[in-house]
Formats: sequence, structure tokens, C-alpha cells
Amino acid sequence: QVQLVESGGGWMQAGGSLRLSCAASGRTISSYGMGWFRQAPGKQQRAVVAAISDNGSLTHYADSAKVRFTISRDNAKNPVYLQINSLKLEDTADYYCAAHPSGYARTWYAGYVYWGRGTQVTVSS
Repeated sequence: QVQLVESGGGWMQAGGSLRLSCAASGRTISSYGMGWFRQAPGKQQRAVVAAISDNGSLTHYADSAKVRFTISRDNAKNPVYLQINSLKLEDTADYYCAAHPSGYARTWYAGYVYWGRGTQVTVSS
């Protein structure tokens, strides 16, 4: 059993930056691939933003996130981070952290078995 809790969201001004954190309890997540997903207002599907392998050696990003987003993890301390720079209005969404038992940086929703409840990011002009 893995419990994931996201934090770091809030109301932000366009052009600013923030770092989302994903804290885990229960089983260690050091052997899990981790992903960040987001669900925009009015959308019913969660889309991958970034993913990272168990040891952090491999990362994948959505096309929209390749420049301004950075996913990282510190297995010694356990948390997983998502750095977002140059925030845009289109970044407004609920952001979710998820864990994948394969350890790979998966880019598809299926296979992620542990999910946080999300943290909301609202970007205003």
C-alpha cells in the first residue's frame, strides 16, 4: 500500500514558477516509476505531464511540458517534484502524482495503481 499526497499548488501569476511535491507514505516508492498528470478544467481525462523512472535516470515529458517542466526525485529523501517555470494560463489544472510498479517512466494512464488526490494550480494574468 502506497499513499501519495501532493502539495505546492495554489493561485499563481502568469510568468511565475512553482514546485509541486509528492510525498509518499506506507511502502517506499524508490522502486516505482512516478508520473505527474493533470486534468484541465472542463476535461474528463487526465493527461501525462511528466514521468520518471525508479532511479531517475529516464524521464519523459509531454510535448507541452518539455521546455518549462522538470520532473525530479530524491530517493534518499523519497519525494518526487515537478518544477514549473514561466507559468501560463493553460497550466491551470489539477495535478496528480501517481506510482507505477514497473519502475519505468510510463507515459500512459494504464498501469499507475497508486494516485494522490491532486493539488490545484490556478494561473491568472
